[in-house]
Amino acid sequence: MIASRGAELQALRLGGLDLLWDAGPLWPRHAPLLFPIVGALEGDALRHRGEAYPMPRHGFARDRVFTWVHRSGTACTLELKEDAETLSAYPFPFRLRVSYALEPSGLRMELLLLNPGPGPLPASLGLHPALRWPLVPGVPKTAHRLAFEAEEPGPLRRLDTRGLLDPESYPTPILGRDLSLRDGLFAEDALIFLQPRSRSLRFESGGGPALALSWEGFPHLGIWTRPDPGPSFLCIEPWEGHASPAGWGGDIAHKPGGFLLAPGATRRWSLAISAGH
Repeated sequence: MIASRGAELQALRLGGLDLLWDAGPLWPRHAPLLFPIVGALEGDALRHRGEAYPMPRHGFARDRVFTWVHRSGTACTLELKEDAETLSAYPFPFRLRVSYALEPSGLRMELLLLNPGPGPLPASLGLHPALRWPLVPGVPKTAHRLAFEAEEPGPLRRLDTRGLLDPESYPTPILGRDLSLRDGLFAEDALIFLQPRSRSLRFESGGGPALALSWEGFPHLGIWTRPDPGPSFLCIEPWEGHASPAGWGGDIAHKPGGFLLAPGATRRWSLAISAGH
């Protein structure tokens, strides 16, 4: 199920499993789209050419109503473009299209960003799908792991108390390609990999069902949850962009981790999710 608000995937059933978090009290979202920023900006303000514009963490796309471009029983496309409200926070024209398609192997999501304006478009974009953890009721959360495509020696990064990128590097909890999951990993917020080697991983449940995720176009990766002793969720988040480094408050055109899209240019990303054992 796809909602027009945020072009958000709200339910996903593959291999007989309900895979997405139900937006319960612990966290009220399913799989928000992060645009035109990922993470937080210093002072929650986007700065451009000497002006400051209010910008909430992760941007505004997740709370905006997209227009339906195409809908069928197995695929759809939605679009968001600038209007008076977005221009008051993000002074740039843009066209963002989000497409979903059910395939024999699972779900494929594709994103396209177009710059219709006369100048460079500074942006970041990220995905934030919340997968049920445990994948199957009754399986201990600690029986789950992430198996990465490649060895991930790290280091990783963390966020400070304001949600900005901590300047320090931290040892990775990944051993080779495997990350054993437990709530305590996220006591200090997300695990952030600015240069992951992998572009795919498996979310495994100790010999039971597993999910395979693969992505294209996203150079960064975040893994996050709100620690809770009961059933919860695990967010596996491919990004192009990340929170502002602590102490950085420059022009959005020069933000670390972001990108500039030339006038008339497009940029594409994708995510595929499939179920297996």
